Amino acid sequence: MMDALSVVALVAASAAVAGIARRTAVPAPLLLVAVGLVASYLPGVPEYTLDPHIVLPLILPPLLHMAALDSSYLDLRANVRPIALLSVGYTLFATLVVGWVAHLVIPGLPLTAALVLGAVVAPPDAVAATAVARRLRLPGRVTTILQGESLVNDATAITAYRVALAAAVGEGITWGEGVAMFLVAAAGGVGVGLVLMVPIHWLRTRLREPLLQNTLSLLIPFVAYAAAEHVHASGVLAVVVVALFLGHRSWQVDFATRLQEEAVWRMAAFVLESAVFALIGLQLAPVVGQIGSFSAREVAGYAVVVFGVVVVSRFVWVFPATFVPRVLSRRIREREPGVDWRAPVIVGWAGMRGVVSLAIAFSIPVLTSAGEPFPARNLILFLTFTTVIGTLVVQGLTLPALIRALKLPERDPTSVTLAEAQAQSEASRAAERRLEELVADPGNALPDPLLDRLRTVLEHRRNSPWERLGAVNPVTGESADGTYRRLTREVIQAERAVFVRLRDERRIDDEMMRALLRRLDLEEAAAYREPSG
Repeated sequence: MMDALSVVALVAASAAVAGIARRTAVPAPLLLVAVGLVASYLPGVPEYTLDPHIVLPLILPPLLHMAALDSSYLDLRANVRPIALLSVGYTLFATLVVGWVAHLVIPGLPLTAALVLGAVVAPPDAVAATAVARRLRLPGRVTTILQGESLVNDATAITAYRVALAAAVGEGITWGEGVAMFLVAAAGGVGVGLVLMVPIHWLRTRLREPLLQNTLSLLIPFVAYAAAEHVHASGVLAVVVVALFLGHRSWQVDFATRLQEEAVWRMAAFVLESAVFALIGLQLAPVVGQIGSFSAREVAGYAVVVFGVVVVSRFVWVFPATFVPRVLSRRIREREPGVDWRAPVIVGWAGMRGVVSLAIAFSIPVLTSAGEPFPARNLILFLTFTTVIGTLVVQGLTLPALIRALKLPERDPTSVTLAEAQAQSEASRAAERRLEELVADPGNALPDPLLDRLRTVLEHRRNSPWERLGAVNPVTGESADGTYRRLTREVIQAERAVFVRLRDERRIDDEMMRALLRRLDLEEAAAYREPSG
């Protein structure tokens, strides 16, 4: 059992390493795993063991919730076929292939226990996929497919694991019962999400206190997961369904809540992601110490085989899943033009495993229902660990170079800015028309300086995207809009310093200073925030 100081040390150290990674070319997940591997053998470092009773209900739901909130429901719906083929089809395919090969290669390993291993290592990790997509700026459709797969495949793998485990511990489950269990879990998870999403969104739009709204926001993934698991459905799918609905309708929530909620969830995701990857590395010493009677040469050979099967089986599935539907359906060819071999290569190589696989592996019981030791449990733990580390290190380190070598088409920044400018221009014209309608009413009369200020704000908002397309300042290299943002920040900082000085001189109190600074913070956020594209 870890004490409070050990938990604090883990969070602080992992956040520090992740912060350092941002200043280097090494992706944060890889540096965190590497540091964890080294730290697991340092004297004085506590033994951090992944507890599935903590990881699955308390760490996985908020990470999935944040990933789903950042995803696009419309993009996911447009790519539902490739996402389903990966998140369901590939996960089950990998479970069967890895399990079958492990049964053949490892002497004495029953097929049911081998299928448990297959289900454990089958799902690529949601956190790793999101981190890769965010850092490497993959093409939009590839990013959507990877994110969509990672949101759903945990549900497939966990359900497949439960079916295989029931058979392995001797509960006498048939294949028909296993398929029924899988379908009930999937349908139940989606159903729970559909039932919860509307009342939760209704409550979010009715609350007017940002603190209460953010408290509700933090509770949502845990409530969805727990409710689904309580009825033996997929908690993962319930969390994803609710989060996709809330993200798609986030514009209906109060602006103050959105500002606070974004900051809170980004902080939570940063802390959890950092701690999760550090925990993966820290499992080296305890996992190696439990190998048991197997020799180092034997387990190394098994690890190489399982890792190789995991990598190869993904390509075996991805290429037919990409091109066979296109051969069979003219509609797919017309709707998805320009798909070549490069995108499947990236999708095939971006199959990093993560903390969910380790958490599931640690949940394997020590004894079967007959009271006998679970077959090769420690070996399954070791092979899961080596597969996770192997995919993170080998694929994670080489994926950027592979993307550069394949020269995948990137989104043109000019076209992105142009689309933003056109959208903002249309919105600003609507806002200006509405403003003129409002000021025509005597009840909305404003002094001319304030009315001019409103019109100036709308004009700047309309022009700022176009200004980013315009000429660059020969001295600073900035666009006119960039210079405007920088000067805005400078003058706001000057105002902020005055408010602090007046507080120090006791000419205003702290409460007034905080209110004035809050107003400046909102103005700076509005003027200085970079566009999402």
